[in-house]
Amino acid sequence: MSTRPSSDPDLSRAVADLYARRAHGIKPGLEAETRLLAILENPQKAYPVIHVAGTNGKGSVCAILERILRAAGYRTGLYTSPHLVALNERFRVDGAPISDNDMAELLKVVEESSTAAARELGDRKITFFEFATAMAFQHFANSAVDVAVVETGMGGRLDATNVVDPIVSVITNVDFDHTAYLGDSLSAIAFEKCGIIKPGRSVVCGAVVPEVAQVVRSRSAEMRSRVMFADESVSVVRRGSSLDGQKVVLSSASSDYGTVRLPLLGRHQLANVATAVAAAEEVSNLLEGVSEKAIRSGLEHVSWPGRLQVLERDPPMILDSAHNPGGARALVAALEEISDGTPIAWITGFLDDKDVDGFACAIRGSVGACWVVPIESERAMEQAEVCRAMAARGISAVPLSLTDATDAAVNWARDHEGMVVIAGSIYLAGEVLKMRGPVTWG
Repeated sequence: MSTRPSSDPDLSRAVADLYARRAHGIKPGLEAETRLLAILENPQKAYPVIHVAGTNGKGSVCAILERILRAAGYRTGLYTSPHLVALNERFRVDGAPISDNDMAELLKVVEESSTAAARELGDRKITFFEFATAMAFQHFANSAVDVAVVETGMGGRLDATNVVDPIVSVITNVDFDHTAYLGDSLSAIAFEKCGIIKPGRSVVCGAVVPEVAQVVRSRSAEMRSRVMFADESVSVVRRGSSLDGQKVVLSSASSDYGTVRLPLLGRHQLANVATAVAAAEEVSNLLEGVSEKAIRSGLEHVSWPGRLQVLERDPPMILDSAHNPGGARALVAALEEISDGTPIAWITGFLDDKDVDGFACAIRGSVGACWVVPIESERAMEQAEVCRAMAARGISAVPLSLTDATDAAVNWARDHEGMVVIAGSIYLAGEVLKMRGPVTWG
């Protein structure tokens, strides 16, 4: 199913009102979400939940897990954020974004409940993310899903999604991001991510440094939760890659999956595959039908737009959602394999809370030319500021509109037998896809 912004003026106004809640800021804590969901009669308790946190890769892991569960015959809910083009994408049932009609009705129901919740909370306004999270839980209950995969927004411990009691918790990795809210050390950030670990519930952790692993083990011990580290329990060996995907040999302590064709590009996805498979195997102890066949099928049919997505072949144009130094390093590593040394024309843009210096450090060795474009957000960083940050790391960047930058980058790539890469913000990825037409979700 494809998505594009709604043409219904009433729905557009309701969505605009929801976006206006961003003015209330970010308010970490669970009291407001708990109150709002109680008024809605706790829809999040109507189905089992797999809860996924992490700095990078959590969206990919969620997408893989959802596709595995669907292949196992379950009716699935998937809540991720942010969206690329349309709000509908955040709330998916069996892979399909919520319809405009259902979303319009849902907005009304949650608006009424949020007004009541705010009144009970002493006029403390419900934030955008709290509202959207309640929409997701209610939509999944309305749709009678069998199981939901829920991605945290930021952190974990005080994230609005952390009202769930998951059957399995997943932490993909921990890196520096949102340091103003989560802390300025890996152990502090890990403490926040580990807030999703619940008493007696298993936790699956992706590849992490020892400092983070210690926090995960400590929190798991406190919660009497069994912890599994994916890189210790699942082996993923790549045997080939191209613009069409990757061929990997996959095995675990309990299963030999053989050769699997993965549509997702980039070596960093191998760690995400290991994490998702380890989580799926743990879920298989709780839900029937999550078999080797379902896991293979889910991996081979997963779709995750905006992540190393090949938009064009001549010259190659790749779109990615990397927006922090860790994501940029993973992207550059993938590009080194894909580009085979061909020069790269970069198009980039950032929100004002992002570490542009860290991003620039990660990509500077790969930059043949660079253009900085505006992002349609009140939180966008000024183009001039991005250009200065790039220049400080030896990257000569030119400010242009997205359309003009795309034309310039394509021409440069043709002249230099190179490729075009667009990255820096999920919002930027969304604008590129919006410019190209509807996004298809599978």
